[in-house]
Amino acid sequence: MAAASSSDSDSGRAESSEASSKWLDAHYDPMANIHTFSACLQLADLHGDGEYKLVVGDLGPGGQQPRLKVLKGPAVLSESPLPALPAAAATFLMEQHEPRTPALALASGPCVYVYKNLRPYFKFSLPQLPPNPLEQDLWNQAKEDRIDPLTLKEMLEGIREKAEVPLSVQSLRFLQLELSEMEAFVNQHKSKSIRRQTVITTMTTLKKNLADEDAVSCLVLGTENKELLVLDPEAFTVLAKMSLPSVPVFLEVSGQFDVEFRLAAACRNGNIYMLRRDSKRPKYCIELSAQPVGLVRVHKVLVVGSNQDSLHGFTHKGKRLWTVQMPAAILTMNLLEQRSRGLQAVMAGLANGEVRIYRDKALLSIVRTPDAVTSLCFGRYGREDHTLIMTTRGGGLIIKILKRTAVFVEGGGEAGPPPAQAMKLNMPRKTRLYVDQTLREREAGTVMHRTFQADLYLLRLRAARAYAQALESSLSPVSATAREPLKLHAVVQGLGPTFKLTLHLQNTSTARPILGLLVCFLYNEGLYALPRAFFQVPLLVPGLNYPLETFVESLSDKGISDIIKACHSAAAAELAGALPETIRGSSWVRLSPLLLPGVPEAWLLPAQLADKTHALISPRELSRGPRE
Repeated sequence: MAAASSSDSDSGRAESSEASSKWLDAHYDPMANIHTFSACLQLADLHGDGEYKLVVGDLGPGGQQPRLKVLKGPAVLSESPLPALPAAAATFLMEQHEPRTPALALASGPCVYVYKNLRPYFKFSLPQLPPNPLEQDLWNQAKEDRIDPLTLKEMLEGIREKAEVPLSVQSLRFLQLELSEMEAFVNQHKSKSIRRQTVITTMTTLKKNLADEDAVSCLVLGTENKELLVLDPEAFTVLAKMSLPSVPVFLEVSGQFDVEFRLAAACRNGNIYMLRRDSKRPKYCIELSAQPVGLVRVHKVLVVGSNQDSLHGFTHKGKRLWTVQMPAAILTMNLLEQRSRGLQAVMAGLANGEVRIYRDKALLSIVRTPDAVTSLCFGRYGREDHTLIMTTRGGGLIIKILKRTAVFVEGGGEAGPPPAQAMKLNMPRKTRLYVDQTLREREAGTVMHRTFQADLYLLRLRAARAYAQALESSLSPVSATAREPLKLHAVVQGLGPTFKLTLHLQNTSTARPILGLLVCFLYNEGLYALPRAFFQVPLLVPGLNYPLETFVESLSDKGISDIIKACHSAAAAELAGALPETIRGSSWVRLSPLLLPGVPEAWLLPAQLADKTHALISPRELSRGPRE
């Protein structure tokens, strides 16, 4: 009884979970033996009877031949072999005549196979490319038996490594052969002409001149030789050709070919290139930090999946809008469009067996599968409008139907922002003082702003006055006039009774040297003795530092200190005859306080002279006071 009640409760929970789910399980076949990806899945009314069927370009794993499969419901309606691996599948209307039956286009190798009513209708082959001239010359020599197969192999390998033009398929197959098979291969193919053929990597459709759902569409092909081709839907001629910096792997197109269209191409170099109708080369470029694994356009946003387990949203001009991190690697992506509700979202199949549905960066739903999903397709299947078709890594087929009452709500999935983000913070209550201050700011806002502006202007005025006073009293170590661009710096070293006085001079001009400069020190001869108090400065080159050193001996044993005045002039005669009077008529500014008893201090001589009779002498400022 306990076991029976337990099983009943489990089944009840399963039924309630199924009832609360947005999806109905229509079919699951783990042994369907379907191996494909999203670009090779298409839903279309192939016979015009309103019954939509599933078209699958099967890769044929395990050495099997690739096949084109058409499924009606869970059963396979028809199968046909393919000459090469399928790259993409698309359904489009070729003409306006009745009955309006869509055609099926399947890209495989260098060709596009077009089917109508599931019968072969047309085969379009890509234009051949010019072969490598060196390769052509080698095969001509092999045709005339002038080189042996071993030499041919060595020279072809050298061409493959260095040449810009790649080798043909014939040469690449020859390089893969064993030594015993080479001669037979050369005898078989040496009479054939060299052909270099590119292959199709991706394909999509573009409306011709109308935006209606049942309008005529063109095929857009991406090729291995870094080109995009737009084909005419009736004559299958090339209407437009565009070049890309790399090989395209995913395409998204919007607009009409005859009016205006935008084309986004995700390439193997990790970039997404934007092209428009009149551009032969990309107009914008989106540089990704990792390789793209999927590209879906949702309204005006390009959603890109990368191999760094993340989804990114970009505008058509390359601006990043948002980023969402995935819990596992992204295997496939596709568009989910529910037209009855105006919903467009992106589906991402992950390696952990989940299919996540996002609208922008908001998680709408999570569908869990028994195996990792490798391809996705959503649309009308049979007579159900909203059907989700998935194929798994092991070859299984899963079909789910969206309930008619299902509504996708943001945050409906388990993942997303943490719950703590939605919790309200415990903010303190507003005090009476805060309320009174807020009311005061509202009532006296204009007066408070004017007071703030007045204080700001007063602060600026005081700063300007202080700066002007510093220039007038020579408090700056740099000359204030451009006539004598000089920077001086005085340093006192030692503890006594003998000190070392170093004066550093630097020419601050850009290209003019200073010549004939004299420097002297004035001091109290009863307290200090300087063996050298007069210097003749050499040529001052702009930008270099010139140190002038002298020693100062303190003669007092009572620890009395006094100032040592240093000045410079441009003329020796003027300095010798007029400097003492100039100093007596000038005011001195003290730069720093006394550090130790008996230690001399360096002072600055102001630029303004009180005695106008000695205006030819230009004393300038020295910098700091003493340092230990």
